[in-house]
Amino acid sequence: MRIFSVLAAILVAIIVLAFTIEREATLAFLRGDPQTEQAAAQQQEPAPTGAAAAATPRIRIVAQHSAAQEIDSAVILRGQTQAQRQVEVRAETTSTVMSEPLPKGSFVDAGQLLCKLSPGTRGAALAEAQARLSEARAGKSEAESRVPEAQSRVAEAEARLDEAMVNQNAATKLSEGGFAAETRVKSADAAVASARAGVESARSGVQAAKSGLQSADAGIESAQAAVAAAETEIERLEIHAPFAGLLESDTAELGTLLQPGALCATVIQLDPIKLVAFVPETDVDRVHVGAIGGGRLAAGGDVQGRVTFLSRAADPTTRTFRVEIEIPNPDLRLRDGQTVEILIATDGAPAHLLPQSALTLNDEGTLGLRTLSPDSVVEFQPVKIVRDTPKGVWLTGLPETVDVIVVGQEYVTAGVTVEPTFREASQ
Repeated sequence: MRIFSVLAAILVAIIVLAFTIEREATLAFLRGDPQTEQAAAQQQEPAPTGAAAAATPRIRIVAQHSAAQEIDSAVILRGQTQAQRQVEVRAETTSTVMSEPLPKGSFVDAGQLLCKLSPGTRGAALAEAQARLSEARAGKSEAESRVPEAQSRVAEAEARLDEAMVNQNAATKLSEGGFAAETRVKSADAAVASARAGVESARSGVQAAKSGLQSADAGIESAQAAVAAAETEIERLEIHAPFAGLLESDTAELGTLLQPGALCATVIQLDPIKLVAFVPETDVDRVHVGAIGGGRLAAGGDVQGRVTFLSRAADPTTRTFRVEIEIPNPDLRLRDGQTVEILIATDGAPAHLLPQSALTLNDEGTLGLRTLSPDSVVEFQPVKIVRDTPKGVWLTGLPETVDVIVVGQEYVTAGVTVEPTFREASQ
């Protein structure tokens, strides 16, 4: 009896289940609906294999057609601003300051007086040197007059020599004919020797006169040097700005004793100003003089100029190359020593503009994109980021045209066949 009770309870449970959960299917079965019978038969059939498995639904993804575009790439560096010129103007002589100081921050023109020193006895020293110069010039006039006098004495001595030689010749011939004594011949020979000595003495006088003239010239040059030194010493009493710029420090205070090398003032030129950075050797071939460069200041604001210098020698410690960009700064808004992010334009390169969300990593951790082959098979393409923009990232390393998976790339791997849906690049 208990067995029939259990079977009756099971039958009642099946009937209740059929009319509550599967009500529609049960009623259709009782009415003899053929579609329901076919569905039940399909549920009892085994899973498809072989060719039937090819009809299994593929993973759906969203892809985007992309074509390479030519863009201007840039070398990004970090550097600082630097004054075009900066000079510490120092004293070259010893004296006390007798001019009022100029306050730092003042603008000075080229040649403007910065520090004026007391002359002391330098004026008297200049007068003495000028007097010695006049004396040396007078001595030269006297030496010049002695040269013609010495030359005339040479001519007189040569004439006496000619006369003595004539007398000697006459005495010799008369002595040979027996008409003159031997003593006369000896006297004529002595007269010739004396005349020759006179000629040599006169010539020595000419050399002495010329030497005196050269000595007078040397005396004049020495006196002129002394005058120039005295004038230079007086010129050093006034210290002028070497170029137009700003005073970075106050000029020397009134009454300050300045010695050679003592600081009078510091002058800097900020228009134009330079952006200075160091290029790594991996990017140095992409930079050239004349290229457009710019910078973004840490405090905000962008500036632009051109590359004016690229070092040919690397820094021995960092193996980097110094580069300078000249920037106009007429309002002196830029200051010396400000931190700046520098971009230097280089030759253009083909790149693809794609959403940053499309980037992924492969099993080796390489950054890249998952793309589609013509047969809708997934492939992995390594890429390199060139530039980041609000519209997406510019990437290189891809073919000229490519289909990129932009939605669902994280759920597929290389070699999987997918069912793509394409969207426009602007979506």
